[in-house]
Amino acid sequence: MLVKRVLTEERHAVDLVHEGNEGFDLASSDTYDLIVLDVMLPGMDGFEICRQLREDEVNTPVLMLTARDAVQDRVAGLNVGADDYLVKPFAMEEFLARVNALLRRREHSMVMSSELRVGDLVLDLVRHEVRRAERMIELTAKEFALLEYLMRNPGQVLTRTQITDRVWRYDLDALSNVVDTYIHYLRDKIDRGFAHSLIKTVRGVGYKIEA
Repeated sequence: MLVKRVLTEERHAVDLVHEGNEGFDLASSDTYDLIVLDVMLPGMDGFEICRQLREDEVNTPVLMLTARDAVQDRVAGLNVGADDYLVKPFAMEEFLARVNALLRRREHSMVMSSELRVGDLVLDLVRHEVRRAERMIELTAKEFALLEYLMRNPGQVLTRTQITDRVWRYDLDALSNVVDTYIHYLRDKIDRGFAHSLIKTVRGVGYKIEA
């Protein structure tokens, strides 16, 4: 699909599905920076997917695509929780501009909070400090970035591919076992010596952090 190819060429990691129910399951059970949602899908249509995601408190930005340009259709899309609306056919330059605008807005909203908390673990984004139960924890820059990504998605399982794409951003030094290695480093610093472990392995899938 052209949209996937263009996004991949822009160095975005992309998952593509063609059926509404499958798309809803993926969007509601995984962690994405942006959802590009076609209105006309078999099974659940785009309006219903977006409405259900918002009811389930999935706040990932949604860009809706449709061939229907009637005002009421655009209004309907925005009313069910879409963040932006693009009518087909469209120029890829405009599509990428809207994608990048939504991604910038998401990054800005994520940075607005100066602290992230999971149980007694606190990550201070302003001071670049981490403490658990008031004990200061020294982390490297990459360990801090990994912990921040986990803590921005508490309770959600993040796959190794997602973590590599977000934390290492296609760094050629990001070998296949780098995520497991850094999770081990974090556990040694975050969980050792405490009664309850916060970082958990979901076997065969990835990792999550939760109190």
